[in-house]
Amino acid sequence: MRLPLLRIVQTKMENFVVVCDGELLGRKIKGEKFQIDVKESFYGGKEASVEKCLEALRCATIANMLGSIVERAIESGIVDRCNVLEIGGVKHAQLVRL
Repeated sequence: MRLPLLRIVQTKMENFVVVCDGELLGRKIKGEKFQIDVKESFYGGKEASVEKCLEALRCATIANMLGSIVERAIESGIVDRCNVLEIGGVKHAQLVRL
């Protein structure tokens, strides 16, 4: 398994973090109600350790997670399991801190 991809975009007001399994890039993930196009332009980032990704997620004001990082975020208390979607067998979670 490859390292997850991490992308961080910082503005004056927000710290936007995207973490995705690299194997998912370029795929269309279809579920019963939802579909995700895993585009490089949004989900692409640099490979990073799981710990570095979790650290970035702890500091995020807005985050989007796709793949195995979601389970790690649940285990670390960043995301609650009841707020996770599974789309085509792939876990997906979003986070917004106000």
